[in-house]
Amino acid sequence: MGTDTAEASASPAPVRRPGRVVVDWLTTTDHKKIGHLYLVTSFVFFLVAGLMAMVMRAELARPGLQIMTNQSFNQAFTLHGTIMLLLFATPTFAGFANEIVPLQIGAPDVAFPG
Repeated sequence: MGTDTAEASASPAPVRRPGRVVVDWLTTTDHKKIGHLYLVTSFVFFLVAGLMAMVMRAELARPGLQIMTNQSFNQAFTLHGTIMLLLFATPTFAGFANEIVPLQIGAPDVAFPG
């Protein structure tokens, strides 16, 4: 009577290797996970472009305050616009579409063209 029957019949908990969750997320075909990846990535670019906007506003806050050169200000302005249009707004729309449209039409998964 030294062994507990509940412990003897229970299987050991599955061991997850340290990088398995990342590999699972990056190789998924689940439309919800893909939508989340789009949204997280676009939010990161939103933060980067927001940081650029704050630096540009700090440059314009007071006359004669030189945080950056004229050329770097122009580059930051252009890069801010490009990031907000192409790396934030577009992937945000794609992320919501990837996550919501299959739920709206009742599809079990995303139908990729091929």
